Amino acid sequence: MESKTFSEVTIYTDGGCVPNPGPGGWAAILIRKGRCREISGAEPETTNNRMELTAAIRALESLKKPSHARIFTDSEYLKRGITEWMPQWKIRNWKRKGGPLLNIDLWQRLDAAVQRHRIEWRWVKGHSGIHENERCDLLVSLAISRLKISPKRFRGKTEL
Repeated sequence: MESKTFSEVTIYTDGGCVPNPGPGGWAAILIRKGRCREISGAEPETTNNRMELTAAIRALESLKKPSHARIFTDSEYLKRGITEWMPQWKIRNWKRKGGPLLNIDLWQRLDAAVQRHRIEWRWVKGHSGIHENERCDLLVSLAISRLKISPKRFRGKTEL
């Protein structure tokens, strides 16, 4: 049996909209072996929750090899969705008990993105002085500002 070698990575994510719904941004900070990489992007019409999901998806999709990732998020929606609710959604063919599943496209994309990694999901309180979380929040704001200034140029993914 072949064993996978997982490299260690720490990821901080954030997403937001101003207003919600409205122009939104996402950001992630990936830290591996003391090196830090920041990614961010924006969408012209979206929601807070979609941007939170997008940040995690884009971070995981940017990993070139299987990784042991510690993902820090200030979104209970993201953390509870992936760790508590998703197993039941999958059993019910991607439906909630109470009806249709919002953001199904992103939940399914996130489900696909996590398959090749070992992930620890950790919730952190937003705006509580955690440097990387605060930095992600700033990157989200910058992405939204860039989008508002030049919508065609800054839509989607940017890397800082």
